[in-house]
Amino acid sequence: MPLALVTGAARANSIAAGVVPRLVADGWHVVTSDLDAGDHPCDLSTATGPDDLIARVAAEHGPITALVLSHAHDVESGILDTTAESFDRHVAVNARAALLLIAAFARQVPEGGGVIVAFTSDHTTGNLPYGASKAALDRIVISAARELGPLGISANVVNPGPIDTGWMDQGVRDGLTPHQPMGRLGVPGDIAPVVSFLLSDEGRWVSGQLLNTDGGFSARY
Repeated sequence: MPLALVTGAARANSIAAGVVPRLVADGWHVVTSDLDAGDHPCDLSTATGPDDLIARVAAEHGPITALVLSHAHDVESGILDTTAESFDRHVAVNARAALLLIAAFARQVPEGGGVIVAFTSDHTTGNLPYGASKAALDRIVISAARELGPLGISANVVNPGPIDTGWMDQGVRDGLTPHQPMGRLGVPGDIAPVVSFLLSDEGRWVSGQLLNTDGGFSARY
């Protein structure tokens, strides 16, 4: 049974929590991690946390074939009120940890290769450190598709758009819904089939892409 590691899966209504049951149904052995929860809790803001997480999971469960990066640090602020400490923590969790996880994953990937899927966002204005660190994540993952392709590793970034995972109040929902061509906001279950496909044998030829899987939200421009 192939092994998938999914980060950021602590909250019951998160995107990752929606993805995990689908992967299990697809036949994956899924291991989860979050700051204080999951099968293997890990603080990804530290320089050693990502390498330690991959090593622990591989030692206990065997080689990891799929890496799904759904963890994130997000504290809203803009240009004028973002502190250096806040910016550094966003970059450490959202970008540096992704780089270190991907590198450690590639070093242990089994013969036949593997797959990387990371979740991103284009929410930047008023949420600068989050958006900037997610932009760095995009470049890291797309670079991984080129650099790690010879190892049989595919890598893609998925931008799910505004998904109602519990962070929205009714005002936010009312403001965003008119921009959704399908007339509703996305839910974690909408994203699970996308990840399922990218992790499947049929989806492995898709690599190096930033996929907007947002129900048409980004088509408004």
